[in-house]
Amino acid sequence: MVVLQNIHKYYEVGANKLHVLKGLDMTIEQGELVSIMGSSGSGKSTLLNILGILDDYDSGTYLLNNTPMKQLSQTKAAYYRNQFIGFVFQSFNLLSFKNAMENVALPLYYQKVPRKQRNKIALEYLDRVGLKEWAEHSPNEMSGGQRQRVAIARALISKPKVILADEPTGALDTKTSEEVMEIFKEVNREEGITVIIVTHENDVAKQTQRIIKLKDGNIIS
Repeated sequence: MVVLQNIHKYYEVGANKLHVLKGLDMTIEQGELVSIMGSSGSGKSTLLNILGILDDYDSGTYLLNNTPMKQLSQTKAAYYRNQFIGFVFQSFNLLSFKNAMENVALPLYYQKVPRKQRNKIALEYLDRVGLKEWAEHSPNEMSGGQRQRVAIARALISKPKVILADEPTGALDTKTSEEVMEIFKEVNREEGITVIIVTHENDVAKQTQRIIKLKDGNIIS
């Protein structure tokens, strides 16, 4: 599903070039539940941005579902993101002026699904994460855990092949983190969705099938 071969990434820092990813090789099969760990500055965020087709790489090969992801136009990149990837962020990234149902329905709005139909589907996904009765509430009326579940429902609604979760439990207490991880494990187990979680929490990583450790732009295990 996800194959990286000899991926290099540089950033311009003033007159210098910063070598952030140093020849990464990585394969994640369809249906895997994987965590990526590493200290600050290890290259986790850069790697996640490349996997999510939010950033390009300088050399190497990235295959998503056997298709090379390199130098795509904005339109093509958006197409592959919409077709394959669901995002979940530590900061939830919900729109404060829309209620839970409208936030979840947003990906279907971009897919030109009629409003009545997308709201109906959004309610089904809110029900799946145990928040159907919160459909009319805005994010600022919800706890952190509820907002993260809304974000997961939004990621799932477009039926992605891969979920990329960036520190999804970072802003949550222990009990709520466990509930969120249960949802990830359930969609992985029951729907075969590939789940890739970037985390610095050992408790979270231990619940995944495989841990990929990054250090200074290299995979060390």
